[in-house]
Amino acid sequence: MSLTFHWFLPTNGDSRHVVGGGHGTPATASGRDRPPTVAYLSQIARAAEEVGFAGALTPTGAWCEDAWLTTAMVGQHTERLKFLVAFRPGLISPTLAAQMASTFQRQTGGRLLLNVVTGGENQEQRAFGDFLDKDSRYRRTGEFLHVVRELWHGKTVDLHGEHLRVQGAALSRVPDPVPQVYFGGSSPIAGEIAARHADVYLTWGEPPAQVAEKLDRIRSLAAAEGRTLRFGIRLHVITRDTAEQAWAEANRLLDGFDPQTVASVQAGLARSESEGQRRMLALHGGGSRERLEIHPNLWAGIGLVRGGAGTALVGSHDEVAERIKEYQALGIEEFILSGYPHLEEAYWFGEGVLPRLAAQGLWRHPADKDAAPTAPTTPTEPAVLAPFAG
Repeated sequence: MSLTFHWFLPTNGDSRHVVGGGHGTPATASGRDRPPTVAYLSQIARAAEEVGFAGALTPTGAWCEDAWLTTAMVGQHTERLKFLVAFRPGLISPTLAAQMASTFQRQTGGRLLLNVVTGGENQEQRAFGDFLDKDSRYRRTGEFLHVVRELWHGKTVDLHGEHLRVQGAALSRVPDPVPQVYFGGSSPIAGEIAARHADVYLTWGEPPAQVAEKLDRIRSLAAAEGRTLRFGIRLHVITRDTAEQAWAEANRLLDGFDPQTVASVQAGLARSESEGQRRMLALHGGGSRERLEIHPNLWAGIGLVRGGAGTALVGSHDEVAERIKEYQALGIEEFILSGYPHLEEAYWFGEGVLPRLAAQGLWRHPADKDAAPTAPTTPTEPAVLAPFAG
């Protein structure tokens, strides 16, 4: 089985420093270092495509550019890369979403994946006109995915649900292939919805023991529904030729964290209703800079200034490859990665770690599935394209 790797499109801006934002917190000033223009995001996407990433996650929220529009534009500058588009079911009609996904598939040659984000912050949801509480949002997501999946399979749908109502809904053209649905959430109700509707269940980068416990719970829920899910994990990555170089980079990023910014971000994240965010905060003690390596090569420093995924794999290329194998042993098949800046880090990982996994028969380049794995070469400085100005 070949592992699948996805990169990340920083539609809230990129930098040589960590760009904060998400879960009710605004993007930090460093997000202006490299604005998220179509030109720059396309450069990242082409780099990810070249080194062997299968797709790229594009986030959703008030703190970043719209994921649907951005990926539709960036998709015109790439050939193979898929786009894992994050979207919030409560903000759009399920029939319209199904139609948009179908159009996206046809116009990109089947390169759409969908990351369903139910929404964990009441304040942000209300700004978009959504006043349901968290559990109600998840129940609505279940109704939404039921309608969308039925439409994708060419059925006419009538639903008078608790939150959604459609009558005679149908698509004139169904998507081919049907997009895969990625879904995350650590609360009990999130697990129930994932078990019924998701193709891939996503977790943030917690220590392996915690990930194993979560995956076992989701497996049991899916089995009760007569279903089997695939599993993925969302992590940042800092990989270098030596462990010393990687940790030096992690410490450089940490030194750039302004204490007032950390305090402000942590205060905002502490108000989050997201169970996953609560678990992220617990990993670093709610803002502590001490003992940030919470498992060998797993660093919780990113979460000091960024909402959502807050951990990074840090180490030599060999060490990072070993940690990936550790998660694979738990059942993780897909890895959604990112790093600052996203252009350069795509090359560090693609040229440093992926060849090592290929040599062990764990990965093949998506554009060359029949090629034999090659042994890693002597590490060199990654080939980096100059960022677009603007």
